[in-house]
Amino acid sequence: MNEQMGVQSTGRQAPNAIWVLRLVLSLIGFTAVIAQVMLMRELLVVFYGNELALGVMLANWLLWTALGAGLLGRWAMRVIHPRKLVASLQTLLAFALPVTLLAVRASKDLCHSLPGEILGPVPMFLTSCATLSVLCLISGGLFAAGSRLFRDTTGAPIATATGAVYLLEAAGSGVGGVVAGLMLLQMSNPFAITAVLGVLNLLAAWAVMAPVSTRRHVMGASFAVMAALLLISGYKLQPLSLARLWRGFDLVAAQNSVYGSLAVVETGASRSLFENGLIVMTVPDPAAAEEAVHFALLEHPEPRRLLLIGGGVNGSVAEALSHPSLERIDYVELDPKIFDVAARYFPAAWRKLRSDSRVHIHSMDGRRFLKSTPDSFDVIIVNLPDPHTAQLNRFYTEEFYREAAAKLRPAGILSFQVTSSENYISQELADFLRCLQHTLRQVFPEVTAIPGDTVHFIAAAKPGTLTSDPQELLLRLRARHLHPQYVGENFLPFRMSPDRMRDLQLQIEALPSTPVNRDFAPVAYYFDVALWSAPFHQTSARWVESFASMSFYRFFVATMLLLAALIPLLWLWPASREDKS
Repeated sequence: MNEQMGVQSTGRQAPNAIWVLRLVLSLIGFTAVIAQVMLMRELLVVFYGNELALGVMLANWLLWTALGAGLLGRWAMRVIHPRKLVASLQTLLAFALPVTLLAVRASKDLCHSLPGEILGPVPMFLTSCATLSVLCLISGGLFAAGSRLFRDTTGAPIATATGAVYLLEAAGSGVGGVVAGLMLLQMSNPFAITAVLGVLNLLAAWAVMAPVSTRRHVMGASFAVMAALLLISGYKLQPLSLARLWRGFDLVAAQNSVYGSLAVVETGASRSLFENGLIVMTVPDPAAAEEAVHFALLEHPEPRRLLLIGGGVNGSVAEALSHPSLERIDYVELDPKIFDVAARYFPAAWRKLRSDSRVHIHSMDGRRFLKSTPDSFDVIIVNLPDPHTAQLNRFYTEEFYREAAAKLRPAGILSFQVTSSENYISQELADFLRCLQHTLRQVFPEVTAIPGDTVHFIAAAKPGTLTSDPQELLLRLRARHLHPQYVGENFLPFRMSPDRMRDLQLQIEALPSTPVNRDFAPVAYYFDVALWSAPFHQTSARWVESFASMSFYRFFVATMLLLAALIPLLWLWPASREDKS
């Protein structure tokens, strides 16, 4: 009776009550999109930071949301008091947000993984499916319950009410996306974000129930207590969950940037920076710093201008500066937060980098810098991770190599490194390396590859520039008075021994079927994913490789046929009572 009186009263108050209801329903989309962005970033830290992992996680998100809308939607159409249902779901949602975030972070420990370890596709699917289930079921159910409440409040047909709620939810999602991108994701405490969203949903639950409640003051006090508990837990759970997420390491700092989640951990005398769960750099790491720059700089007879894209804070810039002929180094990083983190948590390495006037730092995309700079370079070094993601793959494509070649001086050199194997080259690894070398040769007349646990590809703009003779490089090393530990007198002759160089070249020589890696045909990205998948299951690796060789036309036709096959299911889906009427 109270519910019916409330509806009638709402009808008489029309404008104000309906606008409040519209705001409440918009909050569904606002909450969902912020929670989605935040939880996807957290799941990337637990698993593998690429687009395929995101696809698996989003598939689970959509699956559970659809189930929530479908299952709870049938209940919402039969329930007597839709206001109570909406208020209850929003209250549950408020507390499900921090619980889900806590479950995501705890899942890494349950999977028995270490920071930086890549998990297989099966645990990725199962864990994201389990952790997202409750939150997405509630979020999907809220849409159905909100449609019923909007119908009862406005008297509109159910189809009209559903469409209106869909538009309101979409508007809330748009606002939530802007707020998340510009403000919330800069916060270092995701639990504080969940607390704010929880308080907003508790306030909405109170606004929904207030018109029909006979004990408004008691109900308001209860919601205020729950909101206070959420805010307190938002700050208490952050350090506890981070300690569990990075168990086994001394977590120094954790913060967000627009490009990902950053974490600095300490192990003994070294510190490492992780982005989205994958290691970016370790300081000190003299082997990585030396190899990143010395191979390429020694191949050039007298390098004066160097462009370093990524990875300079770990000591690479300092190693490059030891070459006496260098007059200028342009060091480019996409994420400006990396510079802030370096200045605060890697102070010694940062001071070395900033103290030399020859070093010029740029915070922008490497390809954009290459296109916009009027300068030319003797050496361009790409010191980035393997093409694990589509974004990183842009630095391993024919288009990028052409942009780099256009900015090289006549005897200029381009160099990059990718993860390999010291001795055994598997089929998946050979396909990956073969694709990169074949792509390089589309642009550069001379290409060489130096074997090791990382393969260094070096390409020259002019034939006859490069040398595979380690003794020639040792002469340049001595002439420049360099004394590196890992690219020096003892290691260089072994690393570039003729039999090792020849064996690697035989294994990665291009085949007639070897594709070229391009911006809009990122096959190296697919080969890298296949290489990642192979240790977990050979079938999954072969499946990924099949996509790499599939043309866009075949993929489009296969997708259309699959969608056409699903159409008969719509005719078999049972209609609700409202549809029949």
